[in-house]
Amino acid sequence: MTIAPLHRELTLPGLSLPPGRWHGSIWVSDEPLADPGGYPACVAEFERTGLWPVLIPQDPRFLARGEDWIDDRGRLLPAAGKIDSFDPSETLAHWWESTCCGGDCLRPFGTDFPGLARRSGRSSDPLAEAGNTGSVLAARRPHRLGLVQTERPADIPALLGWTGMIKSTDQVAALSAVLRSWEERFGATLVVLGFDELELSVAAPPRNQGRALAVAAEHRAFSLRSFTGQPGNMREFAAGLVLSRHWRFSWD
Repeated sequence: MTIAPLHRELTLPGLSLPPGRWHGSIWVSDEPLADPGGYPACVAEFERTGLWPVLIPQDPRFLARGEDWIDDRGRLLPAAGKIDSFDPSETLAHWWESTCCGGDCLRPFGTDFPGLARRSGRSSDPLAEAGNTGSVLAARRPHRLGLVQTERPADIPALLGWTGMIKSTDQVAALSAVLRSWEERFGATLVVLGFDELELSVAAPPRNQGRALAVAAEHRAFSLRSFTGQPGNMREFAAGLVLSRHWRFSWD
């Protein structure tokens, strides 16, 4: 289904959507979700509608009501470059170069990026897992509902020109390239899109400390702030990723 985001109202057969409006390429509900069950319902209809739902945390840095879903810096600009022109391994290796310590916190790794983690075996359907995760998150704190026309959730930051990671990089297409790789290897699916944060539902997380160490290195390269914001070293960071079905990143 092709839907041109030109109208202020959105009606989809089989879905009961709250009042909302289009803000450029994203439709956003006017108010936080009153029924968390609305999120998994949108996930279930994704293959039919072509609209992937994201949860948008309540944040005073976003204009709650306005013609443009932007802040005073003019967010949501077209992404420069194509997603498939970026290699996830090369991108993460480049981002790995940022230093946060004398090197002790990176052990057992060093100054060189160790490479991509191996693909995990899937035990559940990524979309179903995302629907379950989204409903849980929506029930815990207020979120508005966003809908974006896309072929896959990983592309949404690039499609919107999201700039939440601007303190680290302006290459949002490269960020989406990494998200694509995580979708393919771990069933990691975008669920939350905040001002400067992303949250993913993970259908196939690392099952042991060895696998988790390699994933932790990718996380550290992807969002240095998320790594430095937690106590401990790389091994302790990795321990928290074992069997974790929820990945959160911030660039505040």
